[in-house]
Amino acid sequence: MKKNIVLFSLFVLPIVAYLFFASGVNGYTKLPIITPKTADFGNWKSLNGEKVSLNGKVTILGFSGTDLLKNRGNLFNLNQKIYQRYHDFKDLQFVIVCPIGTEVEAKKVLDAFTAFTDVSQWHFIFAPTNEITAYYEQLHLVGKLDKTFGTSYVYILDKERNLRGRKQKKEYKEGYDTFHPADLSNEMLDDFKVILYEYRAALKKNHNASRQI
Repeated sequence: MKKNIVLFSLFVLPIVAYLFFASGVNGYTKLPIITPKTADFGNWKSLNGEKVSLNGKVTILGFSGTDLLKNRGNLFNLNQKIYQRYHDFKDLQFVIVCPIGTEVEAKKVLDAFTAFTDVSQWHFIFAPTNEITAYYEQLHLVGKLDKTFGTSYVYILDKERNLRGRKQKKEYKEGYDTFHPADLSNEMLDDFKVILYEYRAALKKNHNASRQI
């Protein structure tokens, strides 16, 4: 009996531990809702003058602030770590809310991405700063916008406009810091995989074999 316990400790437990940590996915089977039923964007327009909606899309939502070019490295991190890996899913979009007056800067960032990325699911939308502040406040987040009406954090919203994250006190997480690539590669990637798993499981249940999320 003791011999079996020793063998189990020496060989089986290390393998189980390795598989757990190597999976790179948190313990959730469904990512908790931080803020339910957030507002849609209304009449805010994108660079090409079109309306963008949160309905029916998994959305990675960001707020650029007026220093868009200064902080373009944050968007580059997001593009490299998350967007390029998953942009082929049709029900996914990356939306950056920008103050009116930063259209030229946003176009420069998008043009830079175009050289090495299919940017069809990148959307920069524009609004007055007071409306951006009001919109952010209805998300009911702990974090705040900075003095430029922006933040380095991005947020995951599901197809029903629920903002998703981690609710436990020890690992509460409402957003992911694009300034730190490790935050994107670890926590955000893990949580995003959970969202994908939710929709893939729902599609499988409904016998839908399409590549949409």
